[in-house]
Amino acid sequence: MPTFPRRRKSGAPKTSRFGRFSRFSRAPRKTDAAARPRRGIYLLPNAFTTAALFGGFYAIVMAMNQRFDQACWAVFIAMVLDGLDGRVARLTNTQSEFGAQYDSLSDMVSFGAAPALVIYEWSLRGLGKLGWIAAFVYCAGAALRLARFNTNIEVVDKRFFQGLPSPAAAALVVGFVMMMTDPEINISPRQADWISWCIALFAGLTMVTNVPFYSFKDVNFRKSVPFIVVFLVALGLALLAIDPPKVLWPLFVLYGLSGYAVYLWRLAKGKPVSIVQTEEEPLDPSERR
Repeated sequence: MPTFPRRRKSGAPKTSRFGRFSRFSRAPRKTDAAARPRRGIYLLPNAFTTAALFGGFYAIVMAMNQRFDQACWAVFIAMVLDGLDGRVARLTNTQSEFGAQYDSLSDMVSFGAAPALVIYEWSLRGLGKLGWIAAFVYCAGAALRLARFNTNIEVVDKRFFQGLPSPAAAALVVGFVMMMTDPEINISPRQADWISWCIALFAGLTMVTNVPFYSFKDVNFRKSVPFIVVFLVALGLALLAIDPPKVLWPLFVLYGLSGYAVYLWRLAKGKPVSIVQTEEEPLDPSERR
């Protein structure tokens, strides 16, 4: 009986003898590599954050070498750089989750560990256990303040900070050290050790309270202002240039006490003391715009 070759079904692909092994040796297509999103970080805002981190590290090194004037100025420079990185990221549209987390870690070093070590090396060391306990309370308060800020950033009233901001707390601590190390004042650390202890404890505890501190985030710098405002800014810069330590520290003391004034004012007017928004807060007729 004659035999005929089998006909292959139309449309079925023709496979080679080694077709079952081809999937192991198939080269990746260019379209596969192009479809994957590239992971990276933005250079410009993170460069400012790195510079702020270096300022905090430099302050720690200078405090260990008993160069407290340079340590205090390094913390203040870190404050300026920390205020710039977020604004640069928003202006250049380079915000990222990596930048936010990196900024928090930089703040912990520059405004948590560095001020605690500066004031401990300057005057708290002589108090023994009470000295390093106050320094630790400040450092732990900064860590808790930053962690709470990251978790409550979506539910907190943008006009206020929940607790004293860590840069302001750092300025309160190192500003006092900077003023006391001024040659014109000439006060030894032993004469101001208990004042330093109270300042470190006050700053550390205020950072973890619910006391509202004005954030200045609703200030519109693009809005026109009267001529007298520009003159007052120039006058303030002139006063700052005369003696920076004696001008800066009283300003930060006033800011550190302003939160308690706002707290008492809201309590007296019957407004919610907590600034975590749980419902829409009605505005006074005088506050409507």
